[in-house]
Order: sequence, then C-alpha cells, then structure tokens
Amino acid sequence: MHFSTLLSLLPVWTTFASAHFILQYPKSLGFDDDIEGTSPCGGFAATFNSSDDSVPVDGFPVSMLSTHPAADWLFRATLDQQAPFNWTNLLPVVSETGLGQFCLPALKAPSDFAGQTGLIQVIQDGADGVLYQCAAVNFVTGVNSTVSSSCTNVTGLTATVTTDNNFNTTSSSSSTASSGASSTASSTTSGAAASASSSGLAAATNGPVLVKNLLVAAGIAAPFLL
Repeated sequence: MHFSTLLSLLPVWTTFASAHFILQYPKSLGFDDDIEGTSPCGGFAATFNSSDDSVPVDGFPVSMLSTHPAADWLFRATLDQQAPFNWTNLLPVVSETGLGQFCLPALKAPSDFAGQTGLIQVIQDGADGVLYQCAAVNFVTGVNSTVSSSCTNVTGLTATVTTDNNFNTTSSSSSTASSGASSTASSTTSGAAASASSSGLAAATNGPVLVKNLLVAAGIAAPFLL
C-alpha cells in the first residue's frame, strides 16, 4: 500500500482508535470524540424530525460500540427538549465488562410516552470519565419482537444491573463527571425496566465486528485496537 494511501486512512483509524463509545441504535444525534463528555448529549443539541427512529415503549434494543474493557452505563429517556430534561431511568446502573459490541435487546420506556417524540440518553462511566450520547426518537406503542441480528454482544461480555440509580461518586473514574450526570436532571427509575442478566443480553458475537471490518477494509491490522 502506498504511503499516500495510508495517510488518507489516518482519519478513519484515529476516529475508532480514540473513540470512547458510539451509540449505534437508536441513531445518535451525533458523535464527536472531543466533546463526548459534554452533557447531556455529547455536545449535540436535541433536535427532532420525522425520520427519527420509532421505538416501541414495551421493548426496544439499544446498541453501543465501546472501546473500554469495563464501564458502568445509564440508560434514560425524556419527552422534554430543554433543560433540565427530567430524565427517567430505564434501568438502574448497569455494570459491564467486555470491549466491543454491547447491546440490550429489550429496554422499556414508560407507557405514557407512546405517541410522543423524545430522547433516549446513554451515559458511560469509564476509565476516562463520563460520556454522553443521545438519540431523538418517536415513541410508539407495542414491542420490537424482531430485534436485528446487529444487536449482539462481544464474546465473554458480562453485564449486571446494580441497585444504584446513579454512578458511584466515590470511584476514581466517576468522581469528576458523575455530578454532571446528576446535574442534567433528577432521575426516576422505571418499574417496567428490562433485566440485563444473561437472559436479557443479546446474543454473543466473536468480536467487535464493526471496528474489525472497518479497519480490515482500510488495510489496517485490527489487533492494534483490539
């Protein structure tokens, strides 16, 4: 491969090598690695349009790609488009280990969200602080009974639902920014939240396939990242 071609691929490599986590589904409002620590949506404004993903309140998947081998996660939702947003927790804090693909196939939102537009917020508390991604969605009635095959988990991934409704401020990784997660709004826990036990996790896959394929297609050896 010519040196000039390698140079042209550097932006691709840099994006995925430095990425904290990427919200794959529902579709993220936007991703910028440099400002992903900006609450509430990783530096992107909450905007809505007719093409936003429709998520059934009684069961829908949330899929992420993480470059951290271990992290805590919060999954929240709101109908508000302005601060303080009044977030509702869809689960207590989920403690997860496993670098790569992470998907929960059956999160639930409050039933009275159906028929309205809103936000799904995913927050990750990892080695380099608290990071944010949001998706603008149309909440609809029903349940997603045909979860896509793209909703998979990297082999060996484990996830446990804790009893915490926010990140542990005593941990070194949380101390800087967990207050930012709290300051965005007070949160309530939805009693209809799905479990992230082994029965609630999506099927395992053999690795972070999206990153692998992108790097292989670019002619860059995946083991440098994995």
